[in-house]
Amino acid sequence: MTRLVLGFELIDSPVLLVCAVVAALSVCAVLVWPPRRVLRTLLVGLGAGIAMYVVSAVLESLDVFQGPLPAGAALWAAGGIAVAAVGVVGICRRPWGRRLVGVLTVLASLSAAALGVNAAYGVTHNLAAILGVQALNPASLPQQSAAEGDPATLYQRWEPPADMPATGTVSALTGSTRIPTGPYAARDASLYLPPAAQVANPPALPLLVFMMGQPGSPDPTALAKALDAFAAKNNGLAPIAIVVDQLTAPDRDPACVDSATFGAVATYVNQLVPQWAEQNLNIVKDHRYWTIGGFSNGGSCALLYGTKYPQTWGQVLDVMGNEFPGSEHVAQTVTDAYGGDAAAFQANKPSVIMGAAPAGTYAGHTAIFTWGGLDTTYGPGQLANSQVAQAAGFTVLTHVVEGAGHTGEALDGSLAYAIPALAPALGLAAPAS
Repeated sequence: MTRLVLGFELIDSPVLLVCAVVAALSVCAVLVWPPRRVLRTLLVGLGAGIAMYVVSAVLESLDVFQGPLPAGAALWAAGGIAVAAVGVVGICRRPWGRRLVGVLTVLASLSAAALGVNAAYGVTHNLAAILGVQALNPASLPQQSAAEGDPATLYQRWEPPADMPATGTVSALTGSTRIPTGPYAARDASLYLPPAAQVANPPALPLLVFMMGQPGSPDPTALAKALDAFAAKNNGLAPIAIVVDQLTAPDRDPACVDSATFGAVATYVNQLVPQWAEQNLNIVKDHRYWTIGGFSNGGSCALLYGTKYPQTWGQVLDVMGNEFPGSEHVAQTVTDAYGGDAAAFQANKPSVIMGAAPAGTYAGHTAIFTWGGLDTTYGPGQLANSQVAQAAGFTVLTHVVEGAGHTGEALDGSLAYAIPALAPALGLAAPAS
């Protein structure tokens, strides 16, 4: 029951509509219940809503949200507070029936406001992701295949069996399947297995290690949706994906580096996760078919790791990442993650690493950079890093999700572009003509 509640879909379900309808009907009941003071009650609600909208605008201007609010977020917040204020008036006025309806109005309106704001961002799909906990069922590891074959021609060689499932599976790497974390308190990772990985004698598949944003958790929802969409068009083929935790908690930012403050996150992602994957998953052993990727905070880590450890990661997928880890709070990052060593912080920026790399370091490596067209906070850094990567020798692909900010809409659009774009380099599709 706990997993069911924590894993219940909040965005792509009718729950927001239900809360909004209940709030609307309840507020009408409060207003029409005699004795009526409709105008006075409406003025209270309107004033509360306007105040909330102004507060949202002020906080946005102070960059409290680290970028512009997504469309509709302030309206959901203001509307929810307005209706809740009407509910409070109902609670304060007799008879008891109206007071009970007032309580329902407050609960429904605040729920609708929270769900509406979350839907406007469009990233956290369930309560588990919001709380930063794991709610998936424990993983069963896939069957290993005897022979790998040429990874570059997998899309030509693979013939899916008739009993292949239509979609992939997502599960938690916990208990006996938990990835060792070493001196790092990572939360349980998530595993995505495409349809082709779930059959008898499955092919060895490329590996994708992905990280979500901050605040956030190893939630595979958005990535699994994009991988399933690709697999549906490509005979069930897609990378095996591990969504790992580079944060340890929603409010922490280890800035992608090993440190005394946060633990050995870089060692975990770049050594322990690959070692575990090679030993336990039916993946291609050639690291040219391995991708490190991430969204927002995770994207900045992906670019750092892809540039710093090209022998481990053949491809890089940076979805709306920070220009460099810790860009939102440089002084705090230097103190907490680098022990006050500003020079080490500067040297560990991906652009600096790429600029100092010997010629040929990134030959044969693809780097994909995506961002929302309205994302004025992270978009410029993505463009700048893509240009540095191009100069450093990466094969660079960029994609702008027009009309989107730093939201789930841009995340979904980015992944819908990036997975097929990576496919030829991973042996999952024919090279572009």
